[in-house]
Amino acid sequence: MPRIFPRSLLGQSLLAIAVTLLIGQAVSAFLLYRAVEERRDVATANAIAFHLVRTSNRDEFATENRSPGFRRRDGDRRLRLGGDGPRARRALPPPIAGRIDEHSPLSQGEMRDIATETRLQEILTRQGMVVEELVATRRPLSEDRVLEQLAEDRPRLRAILQERQGELVVAGMRLQGEERWIVARSIRPPVEARALWLIGAQTILLFLVLLGATYLVLRRITRPLAQLTQRVESFARTQQAREPLRPQGPADVTRLIAAHNLLESRIASLLDEKDVMLGAIGHDLKTPLAALRVRIESVDDETQRARMADIIEDLRRSLDDILSLARIGRAKSPPESTQLAALVESVVDEFEDMEKPVSFAGADRIVAPVQVTWLRRALRNLIENALRYGLSATITLERSGEWAVLAVEDEGPGIPPDQVAAMLEPFRRGEASRNRGTGGAGLGLTITRAIVREHGGELTLGNRPEGGLRAEIRLPLAR
Repeated sequence: MPRIFPRSLLGQSLLAIAVTLLIGQAVSAFLLYRAVEERRDVATANAIAFHLVRTSNRDEFATENRSPGFRRRDGDRRLRLGGDGPRARRALPPPIAGRIDEHSPLSQGEMRDIATETRLQEILTRQGMVVEELVATRRPLSEDRVLEQLAEDRPRLRAILQERQGELVVAGMRLQGEERWIVARSIRPPVEARALWLIGAQTILLFLVLLGATYLVLRRITRPLAQLTQRVESFARTQQAREPLRPQGPADVTRLIAAHNLLESRIASLLDEKDVMLGAIGHDLKTPLAALRVRIESVDDETQRARMADIIEDLRRSLDDILSLARIGRAKSPPESTQLAALVESVVDEFEDMEKPVSFAGADRIVAPVQVTWLRRALRNLIENALRYGLSATITLERSGEWAVLAVEDEGPGIPPDQVAAMLEPFRRGEASRNRGTGGAGLGLTITRAIVREHGGELTLGNRPEGGLRAEIRLPLAR
């Protein structure tokens, strides 16, 4: 299944910021578009108001209650709002844009345009006109019956209607003391393609610029963190210190890198000191044990001599197990790509040479990167446990997806379910039969689990339904 969301800090941060920027730019683009729409509405309202004022100044519509000063202001307004520009030539002819009618321009059931009425009222009030009733509506050009009738004998009007398929704004006003209506029509200006292109280009440009700047800042932060992560993973895998990382990035990141360098150096020193100490302990303890082993040969009682020899041997094995457990993870060489079936067969051959009941079912060719010496030790521990408590051992090897599954099964009594987890802890032995007299100090499974985890795998124990124990090693096929 394809991954939808990125997993890295850089990817997730960029995704979150990109979504935020898109939302912000979408809101900004919407507001710009609304500004363009507002401009269209204002232009339409001004055109309608111009036609209403101009028509009201016609001689046949002049009333006695209007002063000459009012007429002069209207005349000035007409001159200022009119003109011979391209926009005026695309408008409706003046006799059609403003008309005197006996009835309201609203058709039955037609919705009123309250926003346009409000704008017209403000404009007309500033012009000093006393409007008793004002209505406005919008309709498609093709649905205006007056224009359809007039266009039959007016080629210019017919050409305008055929050229433009936009909205028609129709408004009517009735002045105070008048029965007739002044009706004005204006084609609502279309959205300018240049304005839409400008809004789109501005949105995309701002988005790319902001996202690019954010990427550069986040890259400066996340690149040192990625290097630090790789360094920590490498040190956790090899436990070998290398040259300190160069502190870079923001102050917080540089402090983190410096702290890691100090911590890595200190841990590596402690591990080296531990190895030196373990070597000294092993040497200082094994030498007295060897001397004791020589001294007991002078004991006449064979029973006592054998018992003392067993104790010394048990101490030696316990010491070897403890030293081995402490040294796991400090391998000097990297893992090798190994044919696991061949490795298992070599270990099984060792037990067969000792005439032990160990069998290997065989397997397909499975190659995995492993520390050969340590994995041999882990497999021997499991086989020895199976032989000690189950009298026989059967090994199987199979592939399960990206994992190699190596299992050792026996026919013994198994382990009580409530003690399975405890068997993997150091110096833990199960029932009475699992004591020092049967061999081992309770470290075999602990060492095996440590080796398997060092390979990135896992060791699990489980009782078989038909009886006996199944110890399963799962190793990744690639690291």
